[in-house]
Amino acid sequence: MAGEEETATTSSETTIATTPTWAVATVVFILILLSLFIEHLIDLLSKYFNKKGRKPLIQALDKVKSELMLLGFVSLLLTVSEKSIANICIPKNLGETFRPCSDPSNDGEEEAKCLEQGKVSLLSRQGVRELQYLLFVLAFFHSLSCVLTFGLGMAKTRSWKSWEAETRTFEYRFSNDPRRFQLIHQTSFARRHLRSWSEHRFLLWPKCFLRQFYASVPKVDYLTLRHGFITAHFSEGSNFDFQKYLKRALEKDFGVVVGISLWIWIFSMLFIFFNAHGFYNYLWLPFFPLLMLLVVGTKLQGIITRMCLDSQDRSHVVRGAFLVRPSDDFFWFGRPKLLLHIMHFILFQFEFGFRSCFHRRTEDIVIRLVMGILVQFLCGYVTLPLYALVTQMGTSMKKTVFPETVLEGLDRWRANARRNVTLKNNYVRARPSLDTSLDGSRSIGTSFSFSLHPSYSVTSVDGAST
Repeated sequence: MAGEEETATTSSETTIATTPTWAVATVVFILILLSLFIEHLIDLLSKYFNKKGRKPLIQALDKVKSELMLLGFVSLLLTVSEKSIANICIPKNLGETFRPCSDPSNDGEEEAKCLEQGKVSLLSRQGVRELQYLLFVLAFFHSLSCVLTFGLGMAKTRSWKSWEAETRTFEYRFSNDPRRFQLIHQTSFARRHLRSWSEHRFLLWPKCFLRQFYASVPKVDYLTLRHGFITAHFSEGSNFDFQKYLKRALEKDFGVVVGISLWIWIFSMLFIFFNAHGFYNYLWLPFFPLLMLLVVGTKLQGIITRMCLDSQDRSHVVRGAFLVRPSDDFFWFGRPKLLLHIMHFILFQFEFGFRSCFHRRTEDIVIRLVMGILVQFLCGYVTLPLYALVTQMGTSMKKTVFPETVLEGLDRWRANARRNVTLKNNYVRARPSLDTSLDGSRSIGTSFSFSLHPSYSVTSVDGAST
């Protein structure tokens, strides 16, 4: 027994000084090789996006790289300050409050300094290592979740390409001829949204809630919102490619969602603080993102119906295609961008490992997995495309309405215009001083006359020629 205990103690205290050099070199080589591979992969992706002119995706990739750098810096700080943190001692009764588990196993070794004082460490060395792993997994799965959500959203918007092509056919132009008039209830968009439940709030929202699960974006809604957007911002009958615009807008929004902003980090810290066993958040937390996602989807469906009701209040006769009026008033607090930040919050899910005290039963693991997959699919394939379509119905249009090449040309034109204005202002300010100096020269009896003769002579009043 004594020999086994001595062997266990010796193996637990093995340091790099007692480790074979070939083992250290092998581990370091593998880590460096893996890091170079990831760096090369990111560089290839950046070159590919640059070749395709996908500037928003390049910006999103830069955000991912900055987050990885931030995580590396946080990990370095935790590694350097591991001993200092463990030497911070707190009373035992304070260390037993706000514990995540009701009966945690205390496998971490306390510092001798704290044991001598009858206290416990603020965070043991093992706890610091687990915190490093937790923060890395949190950021990694957040970025992975955003990429999967973006992929599902792009797949859904790609299916709208055939609807966009239909708007260029003769049949579509004939059926939406501005010279044709019809009652509003005769249009397919009104038949979908103007029902007996449309004007009753307690009936409207349940119906909008259920619409998320079947035909969340039908063709009639896409074509009607497209017509309203083009009529509001372009000339009627324009051949503007609305589907490509939605694709560019979705890429721009992806750059926002993939990042971990300051308020997201603050939320994660608050979540860690209130993750005590007494709050029983392992029972309701898996359902919270799904509930928020369904609320956002219900709001988006309700906005479409409200736009239909608004058009009915203005006129009961439709000329050509059904026309909706874009306005920020349909959105919460008049801010369409607020819905994007809520979805950003939803995708940021705090995850614990399957071996934690919260997942000792198989039922807990199954519920967690099912809710995570359901939220991922519903957000990427249903809510995100619906958001991309409906939020274009704000008062102002986004900068992504122009292709990247046009935006670059506009930026160059603006830079040249500013430079020309600056030069003109400098010339206007310098002109009075030049006039003053010339007047001063005349006052001392000298005046100049300029000749256009090929000799380029300049003659003064005293007859001297140069």
